[in-house]
Amino acid sequence: MTSTANLICDLARQFYELGWVTGTGGGICIREGEHVIVAPSGVQKERMTPDQMFTLSVDGSILESPADSTLRPSDCTSLFMAAIRLRNAGAVIHSHSINAVLASLLFDNEFQISNLEMIKGIEGMSFHDRLVVPIIENTSRECDLASSLEAAIVAYPQTHAVLVRRHGFYAWGRDWVQAKTQAECYDYLFRAAVELRRLGILEGVDDESVSSRRAEPFVRR
Repeated sequence: MTSTANLICDLARQFYELGWVTGTGGGICIREGEHVIVAPSGVQKERMTPDQMFTLSVDGSILESPADSTLRPSDCTSLFMAAIRLRNAGAVIHSHSINAVLASLLFDNEFQISNLEMIKGIEGMSFHDRLVVPIIENTSRECDLASSLEAAIVAYPQTHAVLVRRHGFYAWGRDWVQAKTQAECYDYLFRAAVELRRLGILEGVDDESVSSRRAEPFVRR
């Protein structure tokens, strides 16, 4: 378990540099057999240490807790468990990427895009395929998203991600390598859609799925 805890800390630092887990937001879990290693909630993700991790069973029960009693498991835990239970995921990533937030505002119920090379990075997809990602509405508390996330996973059996409007996205894979790859590809495609819309280029973006909301410009700071 120690090596997995170290890996989660390493990945969190990478995701922080990408802007996915700033301000203590976002999260990650990795499954090891019947155990799930989960990062804590409300901590600086780029400064996490292995001894802060929680070990849970696949049913969500806490098996091991950090010595620091002030820590609690990620608020994303019930959503992580949904992807593990419904998709047999080996790892789940929750990102607060600005690309995902903006993309969620450009579409109504589904993010759709096609004819971009990075689509081939999504399992089961090719260049000419239309990638569809369900969008669910945000709630005041993270745990209250669980039922709508589960419904989206069931309704879209081909998806490896779910967008949460004005919030971010969840992505998963059979292991941490695939989960990371899928998350990176999805994030690229979310940004591409935002940039295409800003530039007035709708090729590859389904007009019928595009919201009437005005595009928000991408600004790098």
